[in-house]
Amino acid sequence: MAELPSIIPLFPLPNLVLFPGVSVPLHIFEPRYREMVAEVAPTHATVGMVLLKGDWEREYYDYPDIFSVGCAGRIGELVKLQDGRYNLALEGQSEFRIIREVRGRSYRQAEVEWLPTRPSALHLDQELMEGLREMLVNYVGDVAAKAWQSLVVERGLSGAQLVNLICFHLDIAPIEKQTLLEAGADRVNCLFDILTFRLEERKAGGSGGVQ
Repeated sequence: MAELPSIIPLFPLPNLVLFPGVSVPLHIFEPRYREMVAEVAPTHATVGMVLLKGDWEREYYDYPDIFSVGCAGRIGELVKLQDGRYNLALEGQSEFRIIREVRGRSYRQAEVEWLPTRPSALHLDQELMEGLREMLVNYVGDVAAKAWQSLVVERGLSGAQLVNLICFHLDIAPIEKQTLLEAGADRVNCLFDILTFRLEERKAGGSGGVQ
């Protein structure tokens, strides 16, 4: 991983939690975030995704509360549209914690501490792989079985790549995904705990799936 900057722009959203190794398409239309992309794309190209919390709607255009731990991504594919908006792909790089916010731009910025999770910490042995597949199939159904065939059997995904991809796409509440992100090296156990809870919840009449 290339050296990451100590000060990065923040892009707060109410329902998206990014994970390392996951690529997400974004459509940038607000003027402040157009400015952000224009300024950072030619330099370090790093954007910190953070989750909004609390009553953020009333303060959205100011400084609503955000979680202190996020995941930064690097701008990959970038297309500037004729009206000044952007389409881009943000490729997840590393978890971070906000030390302090830095004012002076139309968009939010922060000095951050980088908290990369070691890929070895998210290793899945054969027993864990089989247990995870079983839980996902029980939770999601045939869609999970087909996805597992494509991702694991055909593409060979495992470990951190697989765990982070599942955490990103699993149909659970954003706050649960935030919990998974903050779990760091304990992400696998946290994922099993959330799936176990959701399966027990379903027995009581809940529902779940994959986005």
